[in-house]
Amino acid sequence: ELKGQDHIVRALRTSVAEGREGQAYLFSGPRGTGKTTTARIMAKVLNCSDPVDGEPCCECESCLSVEAGTSYDVHELDAASNNGVDAMRDLIEKASLGTPGRHKVYILDEVHMLSKGAEAALLKTLEEPPPHVVFVLATTDPQKMSDTIRSRTQHLQFHLLAPDTLEQHVRWVAEDAGLTVTDEAIEQVVAQGAGSPRDTLSFLELASNSGGGAAEVIALDDFVESMIDHDPGRALKMVAHAISRGRDPRTVTEELIGFLRNGFLSLMAPDLVQLPSQRIDALTDLAQRLGAAGLVRGIETLGEALTEMRQAPDPRVLLDVATVQLTSEQVGAADIAGLVARIQKLER
Repeated sequence: ELKGQDHIVRALRTSVAEGREGQAYLFSGPRGTGKTTTARIMAKVLNCSDPVDGEPCCECESCLSVEAGTSYDVHELDAASNNGVDAMRDLIEKASLGTPGRHKVYILDEVHMLSKGAEAALLKTLEEPPPHVVFVLATTDPQKMSDTIRSRTQHLQFHLLAPDTLEQHVRWVAEDAGLTVTDEAIEQVVAQGAGSPRDTLSFLELASNSGGGAAEVIALDDFVESMIDHDPGRALKMVAHAISRGRDPRTVTEELIGFLRNGFLSLMAPDLVQLPSQRIDALTDLAQRLGAAGLVRGIETLGEALTEMRQAPDPRVLLDVATVQLTSEQVGAADIAGLVARIQKLER
């Protein structure tokens, strides 16, 4: 049931089926990609009374208690709110006690939030763990963890899902749950989820509760068209329309940067574009017309504006100024990046 993480499934299923499971795992990756869910499945199969080829039966008493969250063999701790030495010492003391099942599984979420003292206490247990204990550490930022702790674990890295894989999953969930959602809404929630299954399903629920149709979207294509045609009025109207619909200027700027980035990637590395395949062709055509120099200039200009917005009393003014800089031929010619974009356009 774990979608898009075949390398994780293969590694864990094989280790359990062959009785070679480790005593400490580190699951890292972006939010909403299945780290904690995988840890719970792992806890389920390690204590299942009738596992088959490294998979839990999901019918025995142990499996049902893990699903219900009432198992005495599985303990979850949020390291973000329990990051002190006392919480870790309490966990370690309980780890040595017996357990009804074959393994006692400790799932530590956001483990990079542990204090230095708590990390030191955990390290001692990871070096000499009780034979019946399995630790699963989950984090979105493994670089903040000590190298010593990482070296004591089997490190499995989760990644964002490809848009087409995510779209298939969303359609399956919608059908399984009996949701009526249009194709346009599905395309929209996949784009909003940006590769995270959890975020995508949250957007799917919102779309379903809103009637199953696609929400009104910002016409980001219009912004790029105005950059190509040097039409600041058109771009300013697009920005004004988005803000009048309740969008924050910072949000609009972030979405524009993301759109331009996808356009740049469509020229340089199409496989990295996080959009459904049917949208990539239109984006690529738009990106080719603007050119790589224009896309980079747009990303840099809007990025600088976004940084300045943190201190600005009226962020919209900065967005309007950046919009005019990118779309007006006279203003855009004042900087070197603008000249490069104009020369590239003339060469084409």
